[in-house]
Amino acid sequence: MNDVDATGRTGQRGPAPAARRVIAQAGFEARGLLSHGEQLLVSVGLPLMALIALAITDAPSLGTGERIDLATAGVLALAIISTAFTGQAILLGFERRWGVLRMLGTTPLGRDGLLLAKALSVFAVLVVQFLVLGLVAAFLGWRPDPAGIPGAIVVTVLGVLAFVSLAALVGGTLRAEAVLALANLLWIVLAAAGGVLIPADRFREPWNTIVSFLPSSALGDGLRAALVNGAFPTGDILVLGVWAAVTGLLASRLLRWSD
Repeated sequence: MNDVDATGRTGQRGPAPAARRVIAQAGFEARGLLSHGEQLLVSVGLPLMALIALAITDAPSLGTGERIDLATAGVLALAIISTAFTGQAILLGFERRWGVLRMLGTTPLGRDGLLLAKALSVFAVLVVQFLVLGLVAAFLGWRPDPAGIPGAIVVTVLGVLAFVSLAALVGGTLRAEAVLALANLLWIVLAAAGGVLIPADRFREPWNTIVSFLPSSALGDGLRAALVNGAFPTGDILVLGVWAAVTGLLASRLLRWSD
C-alpha cells in the first residue's frame, strides 16, 4: 500500500517500528500458547500435579526448610522450563516443518526479533502459570519470603531468556520429530535429576557438581534461595546469565527458517 506525503507524492510504506513488530509477534505467540490444550497440560497441568504430589508426601528430600515452600519454588522453576523450553522448542520445530518460519524469514522481524517475541510471549503465559500455581500453593500453606522477590524476578527473567534461547537452538536446528523426542526427554531428565525440583546438593558426587552448572539447577536453586531464604542468589544469576548469553548467541546464528 502506498502513502501520500505532505507534498502529494506517493511512496512505499516502510516496515513498522521494531518494537511494534516484536510486540505484535509476541501477542500472536502468547495467544497460540494459551489456546493450545496440550501446551496448557505441560505448562500448567503437570507442574500443578508435581506441586500437589510433593506437598502431600515426604519423599524425596527437598532440603532444609518448609516442604511446601521448597516444593513451590521448584515447581515454579519447572513451569518456566515447561513453557520457555519444552513448549517453545516443539513449536519451533513444527513451525519450520509447516513453513511458518520460512514466511517469517521474509519479514523484517529477523532472528533476534523472533527470539525476543517468543521470550515476551513466555512471560505473558508465566503470569497465568504463576497465578494458578501460586494460589494453589498458598492454599497448601506456601509463604514466600518478601525479601527474596527482587532476586526471584531476576532469576525468572534470566531463566526465561536462557531456556527460550536453548529452545530456539534445538527447535531451530533439528527436525521436528527429533525436537519432539528430545524436548520431552530433557523435560523429564531435568525435572528428575537436573536440580529443578530436587536441589543439586541432594545428589551424590560428582553429579551434584555437574548439576550445579546446569541452567535448570541455577533456576531451581535460585528461586529456592530467593523465595525460601530471602537471599539474592548471585551465583545462580551468574550461571543463568552465561547460559542466556551463550545460547542466545548460538541460536541467533544457527536458527534455520526452514528444514
